[in-house]
Amino acid sequence: MGTLSEHAQRIVALANEQGVEHLDLQFTDVTGMVKAVQIPVRQLEASFAEGTWFDGSALEGFARVAESDMYLRPDPNTYALLPWESDEHRIARLICDVYTPTGEPFAGDPRDVLKRAVAAAEQMNFRYVVAPELEFFLFREPVDVRDLQTVDRFSYFDVSDTKSRLIRREIVDALDKLGIKVDSAHHEVGGGQHELDFMPLDALAAADAVLTARFAVKSIAAAHGMYATFMPKPLAKVPGSGMHVHQSLIDTFNDSNVFADAHNDYHLSNLGRSFIAGQLAHARGICAVLAPLVNSYKRLIAGLEAPVYVVWAQLNRAALLRVPRTRGDQPEQVRVELRCVDPSCNPYLAFAVMLRAGLDGVAQSMELPNPAEEELYLFNNRRRLLATLPASLNEALDHLEQSELASEALGLNVFERFLEAKRIEWNEYVLSVSPWELERYLKIY
Repeated sequence: MGTLSEHAQRIVALANEQGVEHLDLQFTDVTGMVKAVQIPVRQLEASFAEGTWFDGSALEGFARVAESDMYLRPDPNTYALLPWESDEHRIARLICDVYTPTGEPFAGDPRDVLKRAVAAAEQMNFRYVVAPELEFFLFREPVDVRDLQTVDRFSYFDVSDTKSRLIRREIVDALDKLGIKVDSAHHEVGGGQHELDFMPLDALAAADAVLTARFAVKSIAAAHGMYATFMPKPLAKVPGSGMHVHQSLIDTFNDSNVFADAHNDYHLSNLGRSFIAGQLAHARGICAVLAPLVNSYKRLIAGLEAPVYVVWAQLNRAALLRVPRTRGDQPEQVRVELRCVDPSCNPYLAFAVMLRAGLDGVAQSMELPNPAEEELYLFNNRRRLLATLPASLNEALDHLEQSELASEALGLNVFERFLEAKRIEWNEYVLSVSPWELERYLKIY
């Protein structure tokens, strides 16, 4: 695959200088699960130069047996020591791109899907910048799925107990050492529920950061005898965990925020309005990528602070898309928040379809409908006319299968494998019998 770049050479020297013994070469399958191949530090130079072989056919929804030989090519920009590992046996990680034996990017690599979407934005002279809000629950170990015990019983912005605050602070410190800047961290609505708000990053770096954060949160929680989960809806009658994503497009020529116009309503430019219109137009078709689990659709129901209706607003937090209020003299702060995304998604695929949907709105100069600032959870005549998000993973997959934009954004390889993996998941769910069904029906019928 070529000689080492100067950057790669510096990383090899740094790893040896830091006393690193092993490196985790990380990547994801189409469902967003982090995978890794571990190599000794002596193999790092060869990995940069030639790649590291692995069997792609062994991973769910990744590669067919006929095309199983794959190579991991580390991205030197992602090198970082894992701060929760032992100082005696230092381990670093590198996030990788996946290549074929002929040296071509593998079409089924989720990271490459996002790279292609970013390249499409660059052709329009835009950078796509996002700031995710990552929510999760902390449960006490051992985990009993019939009686989940959260680590605390506090709520939104409460000063939670010392243990919870300690874990959250350690997570933020660890992410900082990994080069990921957290803007703020706080307790969420549910007991044991927490949120990390990231500083804005270019989309590829942000997707890398989400994967790293999920790994860090679980590792640090486990070190404290806790279990962290990014399952969207682990508890009934409590708001689920989302991953709201704040989005901006930046002009590559003058580094300005093209969503901003101080003279327009909401300080939102016409281009920004078309971007929102594109995401509204494609929301149902890309929802399965943004909310990819059977469990995701138990979060996306009315009344529990999650969006249901395909509308936009500024003040209404029930809307799918929001334009948070900003001052007219702060154009760089104008952004669009998408609220249906949840933390179980593959962030590379999620950001890719979000970007492509918005760019389609821009390319077609789509008209944005009026905002929906009224209370959407109350019954009214207008509400009955509003489009809604899919009510189940099965419905979301039907919309995805019909979406030309999603197929183009993901590429045929990922599109087919994602659908296949998720259809299997849905069928397994349909064939299962839940404790609720047994309790509700067994002794009655």
